[in-house]
This record gives sequence, structure tokens and C-alpha cells, in this order.
Amino acid sequence: MTVTLAPCSESTLTDRYQTTIPDPIRKALGLNKRDKICYTIESDGRVVISRADQTESDPIIGQFLNFLAQDIETNPQHVKALSPDLVNHVQALVSYVDLDLDAPLLDEDE
Repeated sequence: MTVTLAPCSESTLTDRYQTTIPDPIRKALGLNKRDKICYTIESDGRVVISRADQTESDPIIGQFLNFLAQDIETNPQHVKALSPDLVNHVQALVSYVDLDLDAPLLDEDE
């Protein structure tokens, strides 16, 4: 039994086998630019599209964090506390900034 909640959304496959995910699908999955999507092939041949697990770690960031951890372990003498003056200076520089980490980026911010 198939339940359809909304009309079918179509997109065109380009010569490079790329497509744009239609707006209703992006909204339903809560997708934003650069998000990953997952395709699951079911036994009857249908393909289900879903939002990829966002808990996957970025391999580049992981490598960088491993590098930092190794460097700190190898050279603990290089680790220094921030001075109170520097902390106060940074806080003063950003005190007026209102930041919403969940807000989508504008096109000019990407």
C-alpha cells in the first residue's frame, strides 16, 4: 500500500547526472545548502531519499583535531593560558554581535 502525502515532485537529470532537489522535498527533509542526502534502494526497486545522518564527522576536521592533539601531547610547553586582557579585548570586539547558529546563511555569506 502506497500513501502519497503530496503530489509528485520532478527534477531533470543533467548531462553530468546531476539534479536539483525540488523545493517541496528540500523543505520536507529540512535540507540546506551543502547538506548531505542519503538514497536507499528498497527490495522492490524504489529509491527512498532522506537526510543523511548529520552526526557523521568531517574527515578533514577530524584529521586537524588529531594533529592538534598530537602536537599538544608532543609540545605541552607551547600551550599557554589566554591572558585576562586578551579575553576582555575579544569579548569587547564581539559584544554587539547577535549570532543565531541555526539561521540559514544568505547567498552572499556562502
